[in-house]
Amino acid sequence: LRAYLREESARLRRLGRFYEKVRALHQDPSASVDNPLLAFSLIKRLTSDWPSVVYSSEATENSRALHAGFQEVEWELPGAEDLDGAARALMRLQDVYALSVKGMANGLFQPTSTSRPPLYSPSRRVSLSADDCFHVGKVAYDTGDYYHSIAWLEEAVSRFRLSYGSWNPEEERSSLEDALDHLAFSYFMAGNISHALTLSREFLHYDPSNQRVTRNVAKYQKLLETGGDRMGGPLQRPNVTHLQNRDAYEELCQGLGAQMAPERPSRLSCSYETNGSPYLLLQPAKKETLRLQPYVVLYHDFVSDAEAETIKGLAGPWLQRSVVASGEKQQKAEYRISKSAWLKDTADPVVRALELRMAAVTGLDLRPPYAEYLQVVNYGLGGHYEPHFDHATSRKSPLYRMKSGNRIATVMIYLSAVEAGGSTAFIYANFSVPVVKNAALFWWNLRRNGDGDGDTLHAGCPVLAGDKWVANKWIHEYGQEFRRPCSRDPRD
Repeated sequence: LRAYLREESARLRRLGRFYEKVRALHQDPSASVDNPLLAFSLIKRLTSDWPSVVYSSEATENSRALHAGFQEVEWELPGAEDLDGAARALMRLQDVYALSVKGMANGLFQPTSTSRPPLYSPSRRVSLSADDCFHVGKVAYDTGDYYHSIAWLEEAVSRFRLSYGSWNPEEERSSLEDALDHLAFSYFMAGNISHALTLSREFLHYDPSNQRVTRNVAKYQKLLETGGDRMGGPLQRPNVTHLQNRDAYEELCQGLGAQMAPERPSRLSCSYETNGSPYLLLQPAKKETLRLQPYVVLYHDFVSDAEAETIKGLAGPWLQRSVVASGEKQQKAEYRISKSAWLKDTADPVVRALELRMAAVTGLDLRPPYAEYLQVVNYGLGGHYEPHFDHATSRKSPLYRMKSGNRIATVMIYLSAVEAGGSTAFIYANFSVPVVKNAALFWWNLRRNGDGDGDTLHAGCPVLAGDKWVANKWIHEYGQEFRRPCSRDPRD
């Protein structure tokens, strides 16, 4: 009888633990995922925590229906690549917006400079677990990025120490020992051998039989005895070879939006424009001139809410990871994280009407092949596009395959609002434009003599909170000869 009661008590405890695990995975299912920390936590639950519960012994014994229901939707859930991408997105937000890792782990978007106000204050604060912080740190660790791995693993170790020995209903897949092990090696690779030794000794306190770490301790001691500690100043961020204007780019992204041009600001204006087009006679465009060099204007209320939703709906099923030009090819790149799709003007009357409106305000010929199809882009968690030119800087660029010349101008329409981040930053011109829902941004990529305008180097800052949608229209130089003629001055 005692044996039976013990077995039944154990089974009930297992049922209780299983119930707690399932309940933990369903925290606030209706909460908005605009908050990047909440989005990361959701992806992690769906990627790693849910499968560990579904395929656990408790699930097998107590709920076969759980298996069947999970398998029906498993193919739709995010995978390991999505989870690692979300971790990299958190590190990108940490860098570009100079956020404190400890603050992020506590659900705060506080810059490391505490004199500055938070960049974003979510309605619901989401804290990361020790396991969450460990996963972000390990993604950095696996790529040899010890600058980021140390910061996130330090936070993981700190949180594991606080909860060591206590049961966690989410059944964290990592442990204090795992975090100490990875953090010690990160410090070793960064040259701080004395701290690597301290952490390894702490590891052995919990797992004294681990021979690998025991050998590491002996190795670190020998290095210190021979003066091998290379500890220097603060650890530097990895060098990003393709981004030579990182400081200016990040300062603009951290700013509060468009800055007044220092030269002749009185020439900047707002006006109702028809551009001589009958199409705009009854409803002129609301034009705001933001900059004269480069010439950048913003057309407010360029599309309606209904049109924006239609365009997003048309593009949604066709979205794929965005690519960039690399020599004569196009490929995915870490410096452009987004999804995009292309829409012809025949896709829907809304797209056709939008094409006519863009032709009217720009005065340019948008008929194929003088312009590319409408590109719809979605920037999700940490989505961004680092500084780049829209026009080709090499005759080998795939842009020239259209046989209609270079991209003379860009129209970019904001189809959604974001809660924080996502500005368009013009690096050399030193100003940024915040996301203005339903507005269209226009600028010339080429000078009148056909040369590329270096001042149009621009970037899409990472989305800090929200879901950013834009539609791009790239207009080529052929077909515009009489619409934007050359100047008498060959330098213009």
